[in-house]
Amino acid sequence: MQFSRRRFVGTLLATTTLCRAASARAAWGTGPRPNIVTIVLDDVGYSDIGCFGAEIRTPAIDRLATDGLRYVHFDTKAVCASTRASMLTGRNCHTVNMPDVPDVAAVMPGDPQMARLFRMPDNAQTMAQALQRRGYATWAVGKWHMIPMDELGEEAGRDNWPLQRGFDYFYGFPRGWTDQYRPELVENNAYVHRDFPQDYHLSVDLADKAIGLIDAHVAEKGDQPFFLNLAFGTAHSPIQVPREYSAPYDAIYEKGWDAIREERFVRMKRMGLIPASTRLPPRAPRDRAWDDLSDDEKAVFARYMAVYAGFIEHCDRQIGRVLDRLRDQGLLDNSIVILLSDNGAASEAGQQGFFDGLYRQNSLSPAEQRARIDELGTAMTQAEYPRPWAMVGDTPLRRYKLWPYSGGTRTPMIFHWPRHVDDPGAIRRQFVDVIDIAPTLLDAAGARFDPVVDGVTQIPVAGRSFLPSVASRKAPGRQVQYFELRGNRAITSGRWRAVAIHDCDRPYAEDRWELFDLDLDFSESTDLSGRYPAKVAEMKALWADQWARYGTGELAQPGVLTCRLSDLFDRRSGG
Repeated sequence: MQFSRRRFVGTLLATTTLCRAASARAAWGTGPRPNIVTIVLDDVGYSDIGCFGAEIRTPAIDRLATDGLRYVHFDTKAVCASTRASMLTGRNCHTVNMPDVPDVAAVMPGDPQMARLFRMPDNAQTMAQALQRRGYATWAVGKWHMIPMDELGEEAGRDNWPLQRGFDYFYGFPRGWTDQYRPELVENNAYVHRDFPQDYHLSVDLADKAIGLIDAHVAEKGDQPFFLNLAFGTAHSPIQVPREYSAPYDAIYEKGWDAIREERFVRMKRMGLIPASTRLPPRAPRDRAWDDLSDDEKAVFARYMAVYAGFIEHCDRQIGRVLDRLRDQGLLDNSIVILLSDNGAASEAGQQGFFDGLYRQNSLSPAEQRARIDELGTAMTQAEYPRPWAMVGDTPLRRYKLWPYSGGTRTPMIFHWPRHVDDPGAIRRQFVDVIDIAPTLLDAAGARFDPVVDGVTQIPVAGRSFLPSVASRKAPGRQVQYFELRGNRAITSGRWRAVAIHDCDRPYAEDRWELFDLDLDFSESTDLSGRYPAKVAEMKALWADQWARYGTGELAQPGVLTCRLSDLFDRRSGG
């Protein structure tokens, strides 16, 4: 696959974005610059938190929503590293050399094309760099996962580590996942080698670190604003949490994934999150019905989900601690807090789940897993729930993480800024993409991405500020956004969305495009391509135009990388 960084989004686009930002700033008036906190959850599905319809208890996050705004049409890049790169740079992931997770380079070792990937270009300023240049303190706590494989060694280069991308301080883990009880930890540019106490859990540690940074900053720097990117490992596998958090969910999930999905669907309609006309798509092909499972499977699979739910509730408690400290320090009213998940619920574990090891086939029978059921959630297992629970997490959407349907791309997003949210608790239905996060936060800070840094022209910014939608539910949202991951494609234009699933053994020209009317079909339940072939052709042309602006050159034929990845991750239409 040929990847080349795109620089040629027109100057007009960049100028227009900055003009919009300037007008939005004028609308907010003057005042102290806000602190900025981005809370990024991992593999948490669209309906996996309480204020988005879950039975999972998330009182701290729910309080953010009660005092802020819920954006119910927020899209990501369907995989973690790509989303995070877009969030920090305001550019599409292909433009900044992050079309996938850096780990995929291991699928094609020695390939020169892989060597050119997963290094964000120096002329793509990050939000942290822009804020740092304007006097903000900048901290990254938690997951990073934007480091090429050859920079992960103890003595390797550090060009793509947080301190080299605008952060004053980093504490967390460098890869896509880590054990919650015995994590791989980094502080600044060096690995931390330590003994972990018996009651250690990474989410607690990350919250402690964030609180310590806030306290020290207030004591030493007074009114200097700060940017904290707090990226928990929750709820990426391995799902691990003390039993006291998972036990209350045992009885809830005994009813199974089909019943829980129906209950969430009804609840989401009642809460006004989704239109009353929304249809619930059927289970994906090869995802089994709960009633067809054996007793052993039901017992074990219910426990998987109980651990997952407890993992999220435990993280919510840590988020609550950080928010309480902001409140106690008198900072919360003028702090922008944005909470989001990086992609849809995780789908990698197939029909049997992962028990002993991640990303390899589960060799234990359901009976053997049941005999060891109390190990789930402990340091003795590297577990991930079976895939049908991911479709529950993405209720009422189709599919899950890695897919181009909204189940892969759409996640919960909460915007909280008490000083400027006039209708707290409201729902916003404008389309927002993750590339819009950084321009919005810079806009709120009275800043912008610099078009030139140290004499170097920067790649134009594709995102735009959505601050006008904070002030008004009638303000326009994003109109057009393309998507590509592992050969699968999608394009949104106003009310229309088209999706193409790529068979990696066939030319891209043979891909079949589906068409959905999002105004009438929130869940993408009904394909209209046969009814509106002209609209399909228009959407395909629009995708091609967007790819020419932001993409990476010719798509692979027949897709060597995507074919190899399909052997590792279930991402093709038959999955």
